[in-house]
Amino acid sequence: MALFRIPNIRIAGMAAAVPVSEVSNLDYRWISVKERQQVVKAIGVEKRRIAEKGQTTADLCFAAADRLLGDLQWNRNEIQAIIFVSQSMDYIIPATAPILQNRLSLPKTCLAFDINLGCSGYIYGLSVIGSLMSQSRMKKALLLAGDLSSITSSYRDKSTYPLFGDAGTVTALELTETAEPMIFNLQTDGAGYRAIMIQDGGVRNWVSKKSFNYRKYGEGIYRNNLQISLDGIEVFNFSLREVVPNIKATLEYAGKTLNDFDYLVFHQANRLINETIRKMLKAEKEKVPYSIHKYGNTSSASVPLTIVSELQENIRNEHVKFLLSAFGIGLSWGTVLLETNRVVCPGVIQVGSQQSAVSSQQSTVSSQQ
Repeated sequence: MALFRIPNIRIAGMAAAVPVSEVSNLDYRWISVKERQQVVKAIGVEKRRIAEKGQTTADLCFAAADRLLGDLQWNRNEIQAIIFVSQSMDYIIPATAPILQNRLSLPKTCLAFDINLGCSGYIYGLSVIGSLMSQSRMKKALLLAGDLSSITSSYRDKSTYPLFGDAGTVTALELTETAEPMIFNLQTDGAGYRAIMIQDGGVRNWVSKKSFNYRKYGEGIYRNNLQISLDGIEVFNFSLREVVPNIKATLEYAGKTLNDFDYLVFHQANRLINETIRKMLKAEKEKVPYSIHKYGNTSSASVPLTIVSELQENIRNEHVKFLLSAFGIGLSWGTVLLETNRVVCPGVIQVGSQQSAVSSQQSTVSSQQ
């Protein structure tokens, strides 16, 4: 297991953005009313935010970052790194982080790159950006994490369509000598890579006419090879097999117990998985917040979105000790123990596609001045 500490890095601010457009799984007409009710009860997703045409993950992350930087009153020329964690980038090439560096009017001295990771992406992203900052003594950096999973979900696939929502987040980090260390435990099992997968579109299986052909995979499950497939049983078994030992190993390494933490924030996989994990850990309900009921599974955005959505007042006004755990696509999973202390948090921002276009134009103009 990759167990390690990163010292001297403080979370200065957090923000999240979601599309204005909201859909309810109770209106999902592909399945019966009874099935809709059963789906909502089982996975815990009643409502989700869905990107409008032309709206991207980068647009959502931009909106969150632009607002947060304003609230922080940071000098943008002092930001030395920006990392974008997503599996729904703007283009196959180039990477999206350099585009966001320009849109946010960050300096050309700023390091920028993407990390292609989903469910566990926020934890992995924190470890990468934290390590870079701690070792290089970078003073300020941004971690952007989000996904537009709705665009790769087939409406006629009841195993995936009701689950996923869209969101983008930003976490602002700064070098602070007095910050408590972040403690990580990261793991991977590539043998299970087919459990959550889009078959075509990469170099292994390039897009062809056959990529668009719909096939039936089960009752109420139709999709093509450019849409996400999810082996629910495999993901469920993997989560219950690996997540709890990972958390316990992290606590043992840190010399901590669950009682030392104010909140346990899990990747919002689905309600059944998360509640089973919570009960296995014997964690109190009050310590495990959820955002899945109103935003769905938002992939790499789900952990920070849950913090911003459900714990905004806590992180703005208190010293909070967190255990964060994320798991899924890859297969990959990880835990981080960290503390926040009165961070800047403007909350969840709602973004329309027209707002995204206007913001992009304004940022381009300002970067040229």
